Amino acid sequence: MNEAMGLRRIVLDVLKPLRDPSIVDLAERMSTIRGVDAVNITVNEIDVETLSLSIIIEGSAIDFEEVKAVLEETGAVIHSVDQVVAGNRIVEVPLLSRE
Repeated sequence: MNEAMGLRRIVLDVLKPLRDPSIVDLAERMSTIRGVDAVNITVNEIDVETLSLSIIIEGSAIDFEEVKAVLEETGAVIHSVDQVVAGNRIVEVPLLSRE
């Protein structure tokens, strides 16, 4: 189903427990998902029990359901889907001049 949509980039705001897996292990696991070519995980905030993460996934025909399943296996929760790019190419948002 996702292959028809051609998901090329997904940007997620995720809350993950501090416990294992590490973000290194999580990135490696996510990089094995069908259609994923690259994963970028950035820690935005560390709380007593959780990490607030920005996760950027790029590829061709990313399997979003598998992305959600991998995150759920780690106890992580998708707080929001902040960007989705679909189609034959990635459309970049132009930076606007502030002059």
